[in-house]
Amino acid sequence: MACSLMNYSLMVMMIFLVYCSSSLLFISSEARKDSAAAIEIHYHTVEISSLLPASVCTPSTKFKGSNKRQSTLEVLHQHGPCSRGPNNPSAATSPPPLLREILSHDQIRVDKINARIKQTSYTKNQIKGKKVNLPVQSGRSLGSGNYIVTLGLGTPQKTLSLIFDTGSDLTWTQCQPCVKSCYQQQDPIFNPSDSTSYSNVSCNSPQCSQLSAATGNSPGCTNAATCVYGIQYGDQSFSVGFFSKDKLTIAPNEVFQDFLFGCGQNNQGLFGNTAGLLGLGRDKLSIISQTAQKYGKYFSYCLPSTSSSTGHLTLGKTGISRNIKFTPFATNQQGSSFYFIDIVSISVGGRQLAISGSVFKAGGTIIDSGTVISRIPPTAYSALSGAFKKMMAKYKRAPAYSILDTCYDLSGYTSVTVPTVSFTFGGNVRVDLDPSGIIVAVGGTRVCLAFVGNSDDGDVGIFGNSQQKTLEVVYDVARGNLGFGPAGCK
Repeated sequence: MACSLMNYSLMVMMIFLVYCSSSLLFISSEARKDSAAAIEIHYHTVEISSLLPASVCTPSTKFKGSNKRQSTLEVLHQHGPCSRGPNNPSAATSPPPLLREILSHDQIRVDKINARIKQTSYTKNQIKGKKVNLPVQSGRSLGSGNYIVTLGLGTPQKTLSLIFDTGSDLTWTQCQPCVKSCYQQQDPIFNPSDSTSYSNVSCNSPQCSQLSAATGNSPGCTNAATCVYGIQYGDQSFSVGFFSKDKLTIAPNEVFQDFLFGCGQNNQGLFGNTAGLLGLGRDKLSIISQTAQKYGKYFSYCLPSTSSSTGHLTLGKTGISRNIKFTPFATNQQGSSFYFIDIVSISVGGRQLAISGSVFKAGGTIIDSGTVISRIPPTAYSALSGAFKKMMAKYKRAPAYSILDTCYDLSGYTSVTVPTVSFTFGGNVRVDLDPSGIIVAVGGTRVCLAFVGNSDDGDVGIFGNSQQKTLEVVYDVARGNLGFGPAGCK
């Protein structure tokens, strides 16, 4: 009886041990899965070839066919293959600018933004044409961006490819006759004499006086009392011409009579092959304000991940995703045309960086479609770069490239694993960046961290277009909110 009892006890103990062993194995297996999942979530593995320019256009299908909204415009990168079509032979033969050149121009734009917000002035050369002399004051436009949309202007409609820019207000295009100079553009230059709906704005009109706020320059006036606008850029690019109005066509059923714009007859600078610029700022003369009655000061866009794909710019609320999370615009008395936002924190590899909130408040932050690389306070950049370097320790460091100082030599690699980077904005809105917004390829075997530190914590921060790639970015200007959503181009 004692032996039977002992055997029974041993059997129970063995069953218990087997059960515990199985449970531990299960827990260990689940822990390994959780650990692997954590690694997967906090890192991106990116094919290096996906970061390099492609020669073939791969357009987005999101707004093709039945999915296309009336007020949606296709967004193209002005230096990519999607901007080369049968009506654009010059773009096919013109080599794109070097990245070093793009970054140099980007810094000029950033300096101009800071000067504009801090209300400092740039020294400029007097711009003189045969018909008018423009009184040049502190110019407020910033330089050309990277992304273009196509609109119709005039009666009959003429198609124009314009850079769209949230940091500018006045829309302008080159016009015939060119008084002094016009740069080469892909579309035929707009001829106002061919449009039956075109008219000039008079010097005495209230619209003419609005140019001062939209451009930072007092308007000029011809002997015929025609209002003259002038915009000068930080890199000495400029546009001067008649302040005008004509019919603007966004889609066959989306037409706006008497749209106010600049008809540039003396233009020079870094505008690529585009016909001019589309101003998406807050001023009364921006397209957002001029179309407010129909679209309610509401627009959205998605910038493609590469120059060989396409995105969209949509005016109005129709079709906006339910996955959008909104952060309120920050209030700022200076540079009111800009869209200010509040950065609360930055995370790298899933870990929030130890950056005081006061660092981001010192200079404030704007979101800007025309700045290529985001600028953040030097204190924040030091923390971001330091964390990034620790998580990229297995890769060989490479020399700095232009303004980019955290670079890696990927010779022998076909892919690279980079830590995730996310921004948290006011209202606890977290935005996870696409890999194309974390690193930038500066050659076939070298990549760099796609951020730059400002020279001073008091300089304005800029959430640039590289970091906005693939996101649905929604501007509810009337309610004072900015929204972000994932997979905006798909």
